[in-house]
Amino acid sequence: MDQFQIKPLFGGSEILWYTPTNVTLWMGFTVLAIIALLVLGTRGRAIVPSRSQSIAESMYGFIYKMVEDITGKQGLKFFPYIFTLFMFVLVANFLGLIPTSFTTTSHIAVTATLAFAVFFTVTILGFALNGFKFLGLFWVSSAPLPLRPVLAVIELISYFVRPVSHSIRLAGNVMAGHAVIKVFAGFAGALGLGAIAPIFAITAVYGLEVLVAAIQAYVFTILTCVYLNDALHPSH
Repeated sequence: MDQFQIKPLFGGSEILWYTPTNVTLWMGFTVLAIIALLVLGTRGRAIVPSRSQSIAESMYGFIYKMVEDITGKQGLKFFPYIFTLFMFVLVANFLGLIPTSFTTTSHIAVTATLAFAVFFTVTILGFALNGFKFLGLFWVSSAPLPLRPVLAVIELISYFVRPVSHSIRLAGNVMAGHAVIKVFAGFAGALGLGAIAPIFAITAVYGLEVLVAAIQAYVFTILTCVYLNDALHPSH
């Protein structure tokens, strides 16, 4: 698990809140990669798009349609925030697949910050737009009356568990895949010339991790849209 260890960039062993670490470095690389793709890659705004412009426009259109389909026209004002979340998680996941890199989304501290930001934003927005009608989200009016209090408790617990599941799902999947690759790499190193099977296994798992990196960014984003829809339309 040493690949997930947080280390100061400039030596020493003590890590304070302001200490630059490998997490800081790779989060910075993530931001720079996003800027390179979305700003520098689209600066020409050509009618026949370049490869980078085509990728950027495809991602933009994909997330825009997702937000519109799930939250409706009312949710499009939050598109910049949701698109930023998607790009950060996606690029951080892919950068973590580079050998000797550091995967920032494998740490709960990072994913929990993103998840709790969504949770507090949705909760505050729900009360700001709907007042105490937002509490109707927990009252299942279609259920038989004797069951409604029980379901309300279940819905309330489910609501407060959202940021936990939102963050652990992303960090857990990313960490598990990288750990498996490291285990097979250890087998390959120990077997020497007879390491054909572990190398094939590493290749297969790495291909799966590329898929997981994209899927987890999609899942994180679509859950954000679903939670936002609850704030915009609690009666639904």
